[in-house]
Amino acid sequence: MRHFFFRHQPPIHIGRGLIAGIGGLVAIAAVGALTNIVGEPLLMAPFGASCVLIFSVAGSPLSQPANVVGGHLVATFVGLVLRALFPNEWWAVGLAVGAAIALMAALRITHPPAGANPLVVFASDPGFEFLLFPVLTGSLILVAVGTLFHRFGKVEYPLLRKPA
Repeated sequence: MRHFFFRHQPPIHIGRGLIAGIGGLVAIAAVGALTNIVGEPLLMAPFGASCVLIFSVAGSPLSQPANVVGGHLVATFVGLVLRALFPNEWWAVGLAVGAAIALMAALRITHPPAGANPLVVFASDPGFEFLLFPVLTGSLILVAVGTLFHRFGKVEYPLLRKPA
């Protein structure tokens, strides 16, 4: 039973954890502020989870810009198409999440937070403009803030090489 509770993440210095939290704060605040400026909703719940990856594990393949932006776009598109085809039922939501996972994996742009996007689509029933606002615009802002933030912290993001 102990193996279920083993923590595989290596320990980090508390300062590194605080810096990651500040990165998430800055990124979500930037998206929120731009929401007020442009008058279009740019925030959605899965972006909080994207910040966890971008700022806490910047070296993960799942945190890279192609995965963040591409994963959110693909998963949302799948959700929108399946919502247009099927009723808002539990089985359709399950189908949309499963299809989004499969397509992200096939395209090699897996981004776990994007797995929630079909749930958001089925819950809010937006139109296809949802791909532009908030999905594309918001995810691009998160990646841009992550890139600038990590440059100041001398953390390689995005990865310029394959991880070892």
